[in-house]
Amino acid sequence: MTSILAKSTKGSVSAVVDQRQSYLDAARRFYGEAKEAAEQGHVAESGALILQALDQERRAGGVGPQVMQLIKPRA
Repeated sequence: MTSILAKSTKGSVSAVVDQRQSYLDAARRFYGEAKEAAEQGHVAESGALILQALDQERRAGGVGPQVMQLIKPRA
């Protein structure tokens, strides 16, 4: 029988970091496109791109273990 603690998590940690970086890269791309749209006077398009960038940042924050599930409230 193998202990859960003895298992290597190196591969899964790498995947989490890669996924988080992917979301952050997409957010940067959307912010750049939003800036260009705003400079050209396309305010609605710029706003939509900013919302997409914020969504990517939110997704990046949700990748990985959820610490709040491990914290027990005090009685």
